[in-house]
Amino acid sequence: MTIKTSSDSNIDLLTRRYSTTIDRRKTLSVMVGDVGIGSEHPVSVQSMINEDTLDIESSVAAIRRLHEVGCEIVRLTVPSLSHAKAVGEIKHLLKNTYKEVPLVADVHHNGMKIALEVAKHVDKVRINPGLFVFSNPDPNRKEFSKEEIDSIKKKIIQNFQPIVNTLKEQNKALRIGVNHGSLAERMLFQYGDTPLGMVESAMEFIRICDSLDFHNIVISMKASRPPVMLAAYRLMADTMDNEGFNYPLHLGVTEAGDGDYGRIKSTVGIGTLLSEGIGDTIRVSLTEAPEKEIPVAYSILQTVGLRKTMVEYISCPSCGRTLFNLEEVVDKVRNATNHLTGLDIAVMGCIVNGPGEMADADYGYVGKGKGTIALYRGREEIRKVPEEDGVTALIDLIKLDGKWIDP
Repeated sequence: MTIKTSSDSNIDLLTRRYSTTIDRRKTLSVMVGDVGIGSEHPVSVQSMINEDTLDIESSVAAIRRLHEVGCEIVRLTVPSLSHAKAVGEIKHLLKNTYKEVPLVADVHHNGMKIALEVAKHVDKVRINPGLFVFSNPDPNRKEFSKEEIDSIKKKIIQNFQPIVNTLKEQNKALRIGVNHGSLAERMLFQYGDTPLGMVESAMEFIRICDSLDFHNIVISMKASRPPVMLAAYRLMADTMDNEGFNYPLHLGVTEAGDGDYGRIKSTVGIGTLLSEGIGDTIRVSLTEAPEKEIPVAYSILQTVGLRKTMVEYISCPSCGRTLFNLEEVVDKVRNATNHLTGLDIAVMGCIVNGPGEMADADYGYVGKGKGTIALYRGREEIRKVPEEDGVTALIDLIKLDGKWIDP
């Protein structure tokens, strides 16, 4: 018999806590076209076109551009009934000139009729609980009476139930998309401008769906500040799990901005939650062309180890021991190999830390001495070559292992 000591338990706890493998929150599978969202599927990547949905040809071209660079689900805005009908034409032209792409319709203010129409043409409908039954906020209001709250809830059910039943009949999906900046006025009065208010806003709609036995649901809790977004998603996951709702989560930092700062904000928010096992589909929201969001999304997924869609380059910051131009060599190696998929390639300046720091890499390019490069396969040194032949020799080694494909 093996006796387990308290120290063994502590080791088990530490092992779980500091594991390098992400233990994803268990969630239902929700199909959006042919893309599955949930813990049984890879974390999927989404974006949204900027075009007016009434412009059929431009919208189709924009959807195609996104899909061709790796976007798996594409959202478009549907602010009116005319836009909803136009989505049918977009879907038809897209199928005839390119291929079917999973589409999501964004429906906002008082959108029951719009949602019922557009549901015929898309794979998922997104509604914002804060705007679903919308009225202009009253700046003089001091409180909501119980009668007013009950009346609003009744109106929500009346308007929401037909949409849920339609999506259920067509086996399509719904995103309940809460935004920190657009909480309903009564939620602000009850809970303040808080993550709790965001969660309660979503839970109200989730409970209606559950009462109608509809479960093709994805939830989002977006905010423009990562700390708010992180708190809202964590609380949402805990609240759903405690009530037995294992719906997938769509992650995003909304209105993240542009450039490096927008990318950093998105990475901090999305990457942190993914590392904690929270999140099943992501959208990086940048004030740039939508196609520029997709590489950022895949970089986040690759960095946390959830998807392998490109070469991972490991390189040291360089120091006085480096005997060649490290930046220049990294650039040459990247240009020669960045069309490959799923490899880890290390470029290290010297032999002191190189072999140890790049131990997990598939291939290594390490400065051995002045004018000399050592090539590694994993931890094994394969050969030394003159520096000017290093990149070519690395390619030859990858070819020898059968892992090379032509650009």
